[in-house]
Amino acid sequence: MAGPSGRPLPSITDETEFFWTAGADGRLRFRQCEACAALIHPPQPVCRYCRGTRLRVRAVSGFATLIGFTVNHRFSPPGLAAPYVVAQVAVEEDPRVRLTTNAVECDPADLVLGMRMEVVFEQADDVWLPLFRPAAEQGEHPAGLPTDAVEPERIGLHVRPMVTPEKFEDRVALSGIGSSEIGRRLMAAPLALTVSACERAIADAGLALDDIDGLATYPGAGAFGGFAEGGITALESALGIRPTWHNGGAETFGPGGSLIAAMLAVAGGLARHVLCFRTLWEATHTDLVRRGRIDPPGGGRVSGGAAWMHPFGAVSAAHTLAQNAQRHFHRYGTTRETLGWIALNQRANAALNPAAVYREPLTMDDYLNARPITTPFGLYDCDVPCDGAVAVVVSAVGAARDLAKPPVLVEAVGTQIIERLEWDQSTLTHEPQVLGQAAHMWTRTSLRPCDVDVAQLYDGFTINCLSWIEALGFCGIGEAKDFLDGGKNIARDGLLPLNTHGGQLSHGRTHGMGLVHEAVAQLRGEGGERQVPGARVAVVSSGGLTPSGAILLRSDT
Repeated sequence: MAGPSGRPLPSITDETEFFWTAGADGRLRFRQCEACAALIHPPQPVCRYCRGTRLRVRAVSGFATLIGFTVNHRFSPPGLAAPYVVAQVAVEEDPRVRLTTNAVECDPADLVLGMRMEVVFEQADDVWLPLFRPAAEQGEHPAGLPTDAVEPERIGLHVRPMVTPEKFEDRVALSGIGSSEIGRRLMAAPLALTVSACERAIADAGLALDDIDGLATYPGAGAFGGFAEGGITALESALGIRPTWHNGGAETFGPGGSLIAAMLAVAGGLARHVLCFRTLWEATHTDLVRRGRIDPPGGGRVSGGAAWMHPFGAVSAAHTLAQNAQRHFHRYGTTRETLGWIALNQRANAALNPAAVYREPLTMDDYLNARPITTPFGLYDCDVPCDGAVAVVVSAVGAARDLAKPPVLVEAVGTQIIERLEWDQSTLTHEPQVLGQAAHMWTRTSLRPCDVDVAQLYDGFTINCLSWIEALGFCGIGEAKDFLDGGKNIARDGLLPLNTHGGQLSHGRTHGMGLVHEAVAQLRGEGGERQVPGARVAVVSSGGLTPSGAILLRSDT
């Protein structure tokens, strides 16, 4: 439901009513722990800092520090016309508490990170939305960015050691890969794309359908429009597989998390060959909505985590990641050109991949002059919505060595959550949920970043890829500007051949499974014109913002 302004409005519950109605008397309010005095946001029944349960509601001054902002030009909900400023502020009384909001009553060109802001409320029906404007009293110098709960350079100190010296990774392998046609607006049934990819993966492994005894997918049934085919239920119904183990859901180790879940099932003896699959049909779905063939999403009040973001027009991951990019620029001197080298690299690789959606040449001028999406992102900072499915077979390592293709072995995985999960409460200058998972992976192997021959790193946006490069140790935290300069280090003949199939920025958005497909192809020597000679070790990452995962793979030679 939208208010008089047309904005999407949050669902008000007993737990959140004090916050959304606070503007009635002009006072911003948060839940506070009586034991340690920490402010708690979003509202919880327990203090995350001292675990105390004696909580009260406290009114605060309404002043905050501007810690991020992006001028949105593209992703606009009904009733909130672009351009507008999505911002994040840190509350003065407890800077660990951040709010996603809108910066109002100002020229975006005058906004500066660290400036003091003050709350102004906008009423919409029964909701008072806290917006922020520059405060009249700024002081002599803007404040610095608040410190992250765990600074990026210290994430590794929080990684838990291995529970046992034996690794489940040693018991599994990737035995088959397959992909459907990938393209824009294929107008094909999503389940048909899934079946095509799955049949090709099974055949690639030299298996029959009846050999498959496990199914795994992301995000499973019930995913929002264009992001799945119906999950395990739909595929089992179509093919009659009768799995002994199955798993589907979004709260896993990133979009490629189905693979890690499948590895655990195989290592634990619940299945021998697990078929993992991922299907997207966003391009067709969007077209069908536009033509009135499918009802548009939404229609009610916003609940869950989205309730703290959507009312302010922060409706895309782009709005969060753009602010992470902006802060990386601010702290480390990164530039748009830094991100541009990633986009240009992916396009150059896609030119050698017949399956890629976009293969035409891309120059730095093309990149810099492309239409803005949400600052500092332009068109080529964003991945390509497409239709397609990718499937991978995870097998017991002994069985895999008897199959049609040389198995790709799993050296290590990284899954640990260390940072805050809420997008706007987490790490400031890097994409959240990459640093912890990357550090965790390296504790499970004796291999080091210098041993990696090819990297397939999640690039839903260019800053995703930059964050993974730093998190995985291919350069130091904050050193991506120099590492990426000129693009030579990430070229196919460089120090770190990156996203050799074109990545999601040019091959198409396959939510990480296309990256796995390419890693397996490279380690088998099946990359064709884009093959990296002698590739024996590959790293793959998927996700970020949401829980993510990293996987280190190696050839069986």
